[in-house]
Amino acid sequence: MESPNDQAYDACLREALAQMGEWVPRWLVQLKDLLVQKELAASHLREKQGWIEARTALEGHLNFLSIRIVETLAEAVGNALPELTSAPRKLSGLSFDELELMGDDQVQEKVEEARVLQVIKIAADDDLVDLNARMCRAKGFAQVRPELNPLRSEIVVRALIKAVNSVHVAVPVRNAWLQTGAVSLGKELAAMYVRLGKLMDSWGVQPAEYKVLLSPESRGAGMAPIAQPATGNESATPRTAQGEQASLLNLDQLHKLLVGNLEQIGSQPSAMGASGSGNAMVRTLAAEVVTLMLKSIAEDQRLLPPIRSLLLDMKPALLQLASSDPRFFADRQNPARRLLDAITERSLAFRSEYEGGYATFADEVHEIQRALEVPGNDLPQRFERLLARFIASQVTALAPSQILARGKAVKTLVRVEQRNLLAERVAAEFQARNDFERAPGVVKRFVLGPWAQVVAQARIDAAESDGGSPADSPALRYAQILPDLLWSTYLAAASQNRPRLIRVIPNVLRTLREGLDSIDYARTDAETFFKALMGLHEAAYKAQRVELSEGATPTTHRQSAAETWVQPAEAKDSGFMDDLDMDTQPAFVNTEPMARDPREMDGTEPLLPVGTWVDVAQDGQALRCQLDWASPHGTMFLFSTAEGKQLSMTRRTLERQLLQSKVRVVADHGLVDDALNEVARQAWINSVKVSGVADTEHGSL
Repeated sequence: MESPNDQAYDACLREALAQMGEWVPRWLVQLKDLLVQKELAASHLREKQGWIEARTALEGHLNFLSIRIVETLAEAVGNALPELTSAPRKLSGLSFDELELMGDDQVQEKVEEARVLQVIKIAADDDLVDLNARMCRAKGFAQVRPELNPLRSEIVVRALIKAVNSVHVAVPVRNAWLQTGAVSLGKELAAMYVRLGKLMDSWGVQPAEYKVLLSPESRGAGMAPIAQPATGNESATPRTAQGEQASLLNLDQLHKLLVGNLEQIGSQPSAMGASGSGNAMVRTLAAEVVTLMLKSIAEDQRLLPPIRSLLLDMKPALLQLASSDPRFFADRQNPARRLLDAITERSLAFRSEYEGGYATFADEVHEIQRALEVPGNDLPQRFERLLARFIASQVTALAPSQILARGKAVKTLVRVEQRNLLAERVAAEFQARNDFERAPGVVKRFVLGPWAQVVAQARIDAAESDGGSPADSPALRYAQILPDLLWSTYLAAASQNRPRLIRVIPNVLRTLREGLDSIDYARTDAETFFKALMGLHEAAYKAQRVELSEGATPTTHRQSAAETWVQPAEAKDSGFMDDLDMDTQPAFVNTEPMARDPREMDGTEPLLPVGTWVDVAQDGQALRCQLDWASPHGTMFLFSTAEGKQLSMTRRTLERQLLQSKVRVVADHGLVDDALNEVARQAWINSVKVSGVADTEHGSL
């Protein structure tokens, strides 16, 4: 990132809010005039009455709306960036699971939001391009990230709809306001974007560059960008890719299919005898969902081509199942849905067809596909048997030694986390001592780091032993040596009492060596510290009597505890990745920060969900791993490869690796979920198109 120009950025936001206070009342007056025109042009009495109701309601709430919209816009702009850090659902974003929980009114409201946004983006987004670039530059980004502009049209539309929905009027009236005023609102936004862009230019804020997407061959070795499924576009404008087959499914139909609320047109049961399955509409819609779902899976570049092909070959069986169980894809416990989830999840373990274990996996999937081709009415039971067999094969794929190694790694990392959390508390105890602040920096760092680990380990050992904590236990001796250690390194005091200095030094050195050996501390690092310590002791012994005023001035800042300490044997058992030698530069060219910076997250919040597949850069190559386990306090993470290799790291290491693109997330949830979300998106697009055509043909509210 470049140096941000926060002053220009904040000034632009203040100017935008001031301009909103001017154009919002003007837009509402324009909206009233447009409603009058619609009223006069209406040819049918019912249509005219609808426009009259919309106009009179607007006139009655004009002042309230003017104030409320400006307030909501100000709130939305102020909260836009923090909202991004919590990964909000975009206005266009609609997951398959969310749709099932919606009511009919919420589904229709979603469609109306999309239609308004589409119109406004067409009118305003061309003029938003330059402002996006300048706002990103002001935030310190060399490349444009439109989602970081809190003035973008999605934020404005979301705030506008929130304000309009706060008015107690009929839903058709609110829809009439939004649809009628969308074009004029887009023009007002476009004019504001132009004015703000010119203002930023007058302040010397240059536009950031738009990112050029490179082919995988031109990227860093071994770590090509991860292809993601085509699940929507960043602009949130509903549009269908060129050449894409038209879909009949709309959002309302999909919603009713999921909640089982489609009218039962057919009266005859199907051959499978399922209740209500004779409904031709239900079967048709279910078949279309399956088709769109498989189409999305086939386009997901995270899956290897042979696996995608085999999954497509399962389409006849899935269509047959949909005729008897139309909602199988929405039921996560359905054997067919679970089988798709299991196959796609396991396929993420392989980056190429030449990796170990892939051939066996592909053969298993091929056998499943052939078993589903066999004719018969036992298809649901067949899916259940195939799922059980596939799960069993995955369990037995790992050798017993690999399973034991994973268990040992988990046990080791639990112990590491326990010791390090205790070491933090021990370090806080040491730091609170009255004699701590006057010690030299090298001693402070040692006490808060390695020695806190020594004391923590000794306390854990004492707690696990049956003998309690006798007076000569290591846990007590290691803590009791601290006063002598700190005093002996304070030149002003130690130089005045050489007899005591001579008396305490041997015990201090002996105890320190014993403690460091107890945690297998690196000998070279220990000798470096002892060399510095003996230099301090020698200086105190040779110095003349030093007045307290001439001694070292106590530091006023608080020292931080050392990084997570892992003993060499523990590192070996868990495949630990040390971050001490990590550089501060990204490992791959043209990297972009995460949508959510790990540094802005709550330290107790999971950094990645267990089950996430990632690519880890190691020696110029990408290692495909899955997050197998996260420690109870979220400070340690254990990954494993398809062949059972263990890899662990601390939270701090993982955060840095993510920021530097040395760890790239491949998938943090199911690929079938992505495919079904794409189905919901396509249904949403179809709903916008159908609604738009209907309005054009009928010209009514």
